[in-house]
Amino acid sequence: MKKFLFRLLYFLVPLLLFSFAADYTLSYSLKRSNKYPGEIEVWNDIYDGKAGCDIAIYGSSRAWVQIDPQILADSLQKTCYNFGMDGHNFRLQYLRHLELISHNQKPAHILLSVDMFSLEKRKDLYEADQFLPYMLWNKNMREYTGSYIGYKKVDYTLPLLRFSGKYKAVKTAISLLTRKKAIQPYRNKGFRAMDRVWNSDLEKAQAENDKYVAKIDRETLALFENFIQECKRDNISLTLVYTPEYKEGQEFVSNRKEIMDVFKKYSAQYDLDFLDYSDDSICLEKSLFYNASHLNKQGAGLFSSRLAHDLIRKKRQ
Repeated sequence: MKKFLFRLLYFLVPLLLFSFAADYTLSYSLKRSNKYPGEIEVWNDIYDGKAGCDIAIYGSSRAWVQIDPQILADSLQKTCYNFGMDGHNFRLQYLRHLELISHNQKPAHILLSVDMFSLEKRKDLYEADQFLPYMLWNKNMREYTGSYIGYKKVDYTLPLLRFSGKYKAVKTAISLLTRKKAIQPYRNKGFRAMDRVWNSDLEKAQAENDKYVAKIDRETLALFENFIQECKRDNISLTLVYTPEYKEGQEFVSNRKEIMDVFKKYSAQYDLDFLDYSDDSICLEKSLFYNASHLNKQGAGLFSSRLAHDLIRKKRQ
């Protein structure tokens, strides 16, 4: 029996050592990537304790391409960082919030960009490779990403296993191992303006579906209210922001009023400022958008200045 155990250890120990070494190497290398798009840069700043700020911007892509933290910082004389997550609803935005306050000083003010899809929960883990370098033994990652189609429970506990089948991510990590030239950041403090012109996204969506019904996920809604309560408890000022949306695109979601009423309900119940730009003049200018939901570079600059002005006005009231 002892001989068998010795042989087993003789086999397992080198395997475990290799797994840990390979896991560390791939994770370390992948952290240099500016893909997914730029999400890893934001995660790195969070886990390295470099994302502390006075004003934190949360939300989806409607946050990270539309709210320029530098314009807010210059106008409000406060440090600002944009934590918007591409393609994800509030559940994953909350994960980023938890990791931020766990590794950095809590922000004094959070601007939460809400939209028609904030309270939904998608089935797949969009851009799942962005989580690879940070997943191992990460309790929050496991809790908030584990219920999506993407990873299994063992992927959060056993080294290297989660890289199985992740050919693109592994290829990227290996290529970065030998790259000496610095990788150009994709975002600046989490933000990137899109220098684009109007595309056909809205027309394609209208052709495929006459109308879209936004579905509220009850667990996400409960988490949303819990987040509001946590901000109150921690003396974090919270402002809900509905960024400009091209007027014609607003008609695509059939239950838009129902979703907006939810945000209005909680802002009233918890005495939160809710800055709704749905009727702003920006929403009538197609030249300021690259699709119905996202402002282009010119539009983002104009809106960020307008938002900064309104935040200053609210502070003086």
